[in-house]
Amino acid sequence: MLSKLGSFIGEVRGELHKASWPWESDPKIKGLKKYKELIDSTVVVLIAMVLVAGFVQFWDFLHVQIVTFLTNFGR
Repeated sequence: MLSKLGSFIGEVRGELHKASWPWESDPKIKGLKKYKELIDSTVVVLIAMVLVAGFVQFWDFLHVQIVTFLTNFGR
């Protein structure tokens, strides 16, 4: 069991070394500027999540109002 785990971890490390990381492009850049692409991408994803959540909330609210109107209409 431990040998399989060690083998798995070794293979994962090997694959991670093969990956291209966005902050390895210029070794002279230090600090948070090194992660600018990562931070920008994270901000884009967060904004997209808020917009999609608002879109879903709007349509959910609209459908609830329509169903409520239709169920009260017959009474």
